[in-house]
Amino acid sequence: MLQTVQLETGYGRKMVVDQVSIEVNRHEIVAMIGRNGAGKSTLLKAIIGLLPAWHGQVLANGKDVTRLSPAARVRAGIAYVGQGNRVFGELSVDENLNMGGYLIDSRSQLKLRKESLYNLFPGLARRRKQLATTLSGGERQSLAFAMGLMPKPKILLLDEPSVGLSSELVRTSLDNIRNLSQESGVGILIVEQKVREVLSIADRVYLLTLGKVGFHGSPTEMSDRLHQLYLA
Repeated sequence: MLQTVQLETGYGRKMVVDQVSIEVNRHEIVAMIGRNGAGKSTLLKAIIGLLPAWHGQVLANGKDVTRLSPAARVRAGIAYVGQGNRVFGELSVDENLNMGGYLIDSRSQLKLRKESLYNLFPGLARRRKQLATTLSGGERQSLAFAMGLMPKPKILLLDEPSVGLSSELVRTSLDNIRNLSQESGVGILIVEQKVREVLSIADRVYLLTLGKVGFHGSPTEMSDRLHQLYLA
């Protein structure tokens, strides 16, 4: 559903992502881990089109979207939830979902999509008229997820969803992500610093080291590798 092929990008003249090839399939959670500065968030921005590709390709459902705008990539089935679970604080929950569904032309379809997401996130349904700034951290995260899901993406990019959450909410958040993938069929590429926690929900994992894929395999293989590194 999502592929990058030898993707390269960066800032100014500095290359940050260096020939990275990854893939994400339907119903699959793929974790991207690595040290700060390894290029993880930069990779997500290149996939959604916030940064231009210097070389290589981004493919969505077999279609080359490398030169498309971010809005066109959303139409092609990719959605992005940035770091910090950003929402529009001075808008209500319902208005935030309207913003997430700005590409939906039909009012009736917009309404149906919102109701389906209120069923998926019942806590938001109870607060649909409440300003987003008054929500708890976990509720704001649910709202950010729901906004990303409004256009019915096939691939959801999540950039460190645990930022700002308590350890208890991190566990709840990751459980919600796993349920989301299973129930909606969306493939998820998640960048996360909470390595042990994200490996518990991932189907596969990539380790990014200095902008390159240093390892790709199962969470068990990754855990064994990390254990050996820490013992070395």
